[in-house]
Amino acid sequence: MSPIDPRGDVPAGDLGRVHFIAIGGAGMSGIARIMLRRGLAVSGSDARDSELLTQLGDLGAKVFVGHDAAHVGDADTVVISTAIRETNPELAAARERGLRVLHRSEALAALMTGRRAVAVAGTHGKTTTTSMLTVALQHAGADPSYCIGGQLVTTGLGADEGTGDVFVAEADESDGSFLRYTPHIAVVTNVEADHLDNYGAFEKVKENFAAFAGRIVPDGALVAGTDDPVARELAAAARERGLNVVTYGQAVDADLRITGFTPRGLGSTFEIEGLGEVRLEVPGRHYAHNATAAIAVARLLGHGFDVVREGLASFTGSMRRLERKGEAGGVEVFDSYAHHPTELTADLEATRDYLGQKGEGGRIVAVFQPHLYSRTRFFATEFGAALGLADVAVVLDVYGAREDPEPGVTGALVADAVPAGTRSVYAPVRDEVPGVAASLARPGDVVITLGAGDVTQLGPLVLERLAR
Repeated sequence: MSPIDPRGDVPAGDLGRVHFIAIGGAGMSGIARIMLRRGLAVSGSDARDSELLTQLGDLGAKVFVGHDAAHVGDADTVVISTAIRETNPELAAARERGLRVLHRSEALAALMTGRRAVAVAGTHGKTTTTSMLTVALQHAGADPSYCIGGQLVTTGLGADEGTGDVFVAEADESDGSFLRYTPHIAVVTNVEADHLDNYGAFEKVKENFAAFAGRIVPDGALVAGTDDPVARELAAAARERGLNVVTYGQAVDADLRITGFTPRGLGSTFEIEGLGEVRLEVPGRHYAHNATAAIAVARLLGHGFDVVREGLASFTGSMRRLERKGEAGGVEVFDSYAHHPTELTADLEATRDYLGQKGEGGRIVAVFQPHLYSRTRFFATEFGAALGLADVAVVLDVYGAREDPEPGVTGALVADAVPAGTRSVYAPVRDEVPGVAASLARPGDVVITLGAGDVTQLGPLVLERLAR
């Protein structure tokens, strides 16, 4: 991780001209968008052109494709992510000139200054929870500012500036950067072992989440998923500090207890004990938990249950969160960002519920791309076990992202760990995967692409093959 600027937080209005390195990423582009909406001068570069770059350019940003020291121009502040290496020519130029260099999380913290900040953290579910909360608050008339790690299906946006005094942000724990925020309300959905390339051990992960909960302002609140043992411990510690704590989940002692979950096609209904029924247009038991966390936060912000559940009923999902891509040849294709064994399990169980309701005997063809060599090394066995919930598992090679290859760490480790009851296919040549998946699917089946890498691009190609 690049070092945090020792000069500390700077209000957004004092950042001057801001240049983003890798501005096309979901998080970076969202922060840039809000800065543009606030009238700041923004420029940025990215390795390749994209629709997000076009959108930022239309909003007034000066955007460049490729990285060059000259792109920094007359910037006063340069914003980077953890993935940017010190050898990047733009970062090297900024260091040489003594410019203010902020990590993405510091830039986001600057935007949250002066607002009632809601930070949503957790190993799983934080994008959906942040998205649901944003939509619910918008429906309630709060018009929050928001910055999400994904994009809302309804608007295609992952961030925007609102007119209200609430700022809702997804808080990323992967590199510890969520410790930059000082939230009025914090959400911890769950805490599991992940990002061990950064933390080394699960104990360090838990320590960082405890530190995150410790950054809540003294008169603030913690919303915690009490079905998770670590989140439950954080809730107990927060109560001892005198914070307002709201727990949610299926546990009998949850403040907001989830009961009566019923899958309904690509949606569901469930009850919150003592409040009433909630209807969702997204599938999966885990979404009931995300929605209940959003309800807890909205009520803390002063909004009634009825108006909040109305807003949640209008939520149609976030892109790449069990997103339906289409149907061809009697086969439906979905796409998911799931890249941890627990996430694969949740999405495959939700897909199984969906097929069960259809009652046509359809199968699940899971197309999984492992993300990061370190994560594959740590969790290959668990990934294989999760894919055992599918009928057919097609495993690509590892999407390395910011990591260099590791000898012996390939997608074959995952494919070999798939249980015998599921057909496992190792497909290391990415361009061949759409044809492989289409050939394995039959009418009534669901093909679901899974992973945090470029596997998301394969769904439309599978549909093309199926249409032939």
